[in-house]
Amino acid sequence: MEGTTYTNGVIDTDILIDATKRHEDATIFLLRQQVVGIQISIISAIELVVGCRDKVELTQTQKFLQDCTVLPVTVTSSQIAYQLVESFYLSHGLIMADALIAATAIEHDLTLYTRNTRHFRMISELKISQPY
Repeated sequence: MEGTTYTNGVIDTDILIDATKRHEDATIFLLRQQVVGIQISIISAIELVVGCRDKVELTQTQKFLQDCTVLPVTVTSSQIAYQLVESFYLSHGLIMADALIAATAIEHDLTLYTRNTRHFRMISELKISQPY
């Protein structure tokens, strides 16, 4: 992590979940990423809300999301996601949520920060970084 340069990117749900579980590397990554801004897909925001077990967790999640730039699903990203699912569902098991998150990063020409590189490595037009 030392010496890592942070650039604008889309942060995948897995890293956000790690941070909520107080995983040190995820927490440090998000703190450093705040310099350039924390950007996430609306899909990740939805996944975080769906993962809440009670109102306290929901309130904490809502507070966290206020500090994020939440990128919406657009016509362009939905079309890209459709093409990705057509290309990679049968061969690699690419699911809709991951396709939409990848498509958002592709549409905005941003790196996708994720721990789950195997979910995305077959998408040649996607820039991927595993921050820890």
